[in-house]
Amino acid sequence: MSVELSQAGQVLTATNLSAGYDGRAIVQGVNVEATPGKVVSIVGPNGSGKSTLLKSLVGVVPVLAGTVAIGSRDITNFAPEKVATLGVGYVPQIDDVFPPLTVKENLEIGGFLLPRHDVAGRIEAVLEFFPRLKEMLTRKAGKLSGGERKMLAMGRVLMLAPSVLVLDEPTANLAPMVATQLLEEYIRGFADHGSTVLLVEQRAKAALRISDWTCVLGGGRVVLEGAPKDLERDPVFVESFLGGAARH
Repeated sequence: MSVELSQAGQVLTATNLSAGYDGRAIVQGVNVEATPGKVVSIVGPNGSGKSTLLKSLVGVVPVLAGTVAIGSRDITNFAPEKVATLGVGYVPQIDDVFPPLTVKENLEIGGFLLPRHDVAGRIEAVLEFFPRLKEMLTRKAGKLSGGERKMLAMGRVLMLAPSVLVLDEPTANLAPMVATQLLEEYIRGFADHGSTVLLVEQRAKAALRISDWTCVLGGGRVVLEGAPKDLERDPVFVESFLGGAARH
């Protein structure tokens, strides 16, 4: 990874966090810590509050109780744009690019907080990491394949050289081969170069392969957590998320 593409990771912490909509908690009492050079994954059934949790960390959904911190700084309920200036890059599951705009225009929007004279250099750094995007700079984002679109979404976030990457279902609707490359080459690569990665992922087996720590969310609470090698030996986790056959 180009040295200009990311900053040294920061610790992202949620402590006794409850968050939701219209004053109603969807996630309750959650404790999560993501550290530099590590991938922390969050898995769980649909409706367990995974996306709500991520959105509350980056200021999209209100925190009703508890705290969110970057390092020693409390960022609870900071506006999303303020969170971005502190080095947190967030890639949502949907609405992650602007379909009517070209690839280049999407990247330029990603660099909206940068001095104008830095934008071209940042785009070059992103294209070095995602060379596939280089040949489609003038193509509308809405015309990209699923994998290309997700690369653009991450590239747009990387324009600000984040130290923390928060990714919501990055492999959703992608072909298995593309999903594997995205997880094992790019997302694991961010952590291996010192960034902090917090990831929500439906593909539990794939998530465990690249993770250093995994939290299982159920009913808005952390019901199980541990190192992947330990979870893979837990009969409850295996039965619920890997399929009973994985025991053998």
